[in-house]
Amino acid sequence: MFNAFSNDDEVLNIQGDALTLSNGATRITLTGTLELTKDQRGLKAALALKEALDAIVGTLRAQANLPERIKDEPDAKPGVVDNPFK
Repeated sequence: MFNAFSNDDEVLNIQGDALTLSNGATRITLTGTLELTKDQRGLKAALALKEALDAIVGTLRAQANLPERIKDEPDAKPGVVDNPFK
């Protein structure tokens, strides 16, 4: 079972690594391309995706004080690097 928003290190792969759901405390990232074919393999992938999305929606709905939008963390200040080609 995918424990949505519970940690920063859980990853769910669907159909090998066609689609990856990376868990986080404030966001879940989906990457990849998933083809849902009209066969048993497609059904298995669709059910895995549905289970993960149901867990995400359930967790969000259970939050009493869900903000309108999370505050994005600022990017780290870029460092200065000497040009190695001089």
